[in-house]
Amino acid sequence: MTEKAGHMDDRSLSGKTVVMSGGSRGIGLAIALRAAADSARVVLLAKTGDPHPKLEGTVYTAAQQIAAAGGSAVPVVGDLRSDADVERAVAEAAQAFGGIDIVVNNASALNLLPTATMSMKQYDLLQDINTRGTFALTRAALPYLRAAANPHILTLSPPLNVEPRWFGHSLAYTLSKYGMSLCTLGFAEEFAEQGIAANSLWPRITIGTAAVRNLLGGDTAVRRARTPDIMADAAHAILTRDSRACTGNFYIDEDVLRAEGVTDFSRYRLGGTEEELDLDFFLPGAPLPGRPGS
Repeated sequence: MTEKAGHMDDRSLSGKTVVMSGGSRGIGLAIALRAAADSARVVLLAKTGDPHPKLEGTVYTAAQQIAAAGGSAVPVVGDLRSDADVERAVAEAAQAFGGIDIVVNNASALNLLPTATMSMKQYDLLQDINTRGTFALTRAALPYLRAAANPHILTLSPPLNVEPRWFGHSLAYTLSKYGMSLCTLGFAEEFAEQGIAANSLWPRITIGTAAVRNLLGGDTAVRRARTPDIMADAAHAILTRDSRACTGNFYIDEDVLRAEGVTDFSRYRLGGTEEELDLDFFLPGAPLPGRPGS
């Protein structure tokens, strides 16, 4: 149901208010910085108020980068699992900027343990951040999305490729990510008459984030990955389309940009050749990821 709204160089998020879960680093921060280049306003709800020993950036340093890139930012230190924190982030966005145009469900927990060694505490963390967090932030922002001129919900979750091997490999994580995608399916249908777009976005190639470096293969895996900028550019293209004509899609970043006329993806590579890049989780033909210590 996609309809292009002119070349993406002519489309802008200027004057739009984005509420995002996470965003202190990685893909979320890249999306926020791309919006900031259009002078967008960004509200970040993230737990990282103090520096993390293994992860770069906090919600405050992200806000500084957004401001330096030309946008406005409100950092909100909070837990996506807390209903009060979610409501507070939405309220601060409305108070600071008068409304909300876009919700980006970016925050996500990653844990690939199999059923036998996954504790229930670890299981609950996955479900609470990934699926429940997507539902909670979107739900809280709904009154403002209904009043927006071109409202969008964008969730970073995979196409619903229900191959048994993914469930057998890491059931708890797969349930949580597909739960996010099912939210997209439901939101798109439920809010279609209100003109609120709901789409998912997923990378074709692994993105070289801290999670990939720390959990999925270190520097070797990063060299076979792409930069977060490809997701940011694809997100921008989606979020500047007509919300009534662009909803219910499970987008792949590369496909979005090809539809916008992009043919050269070499600038997004972190190393190696195109043939050496790793397909991301849940895509047909992608290898099952290893686990730390395996």
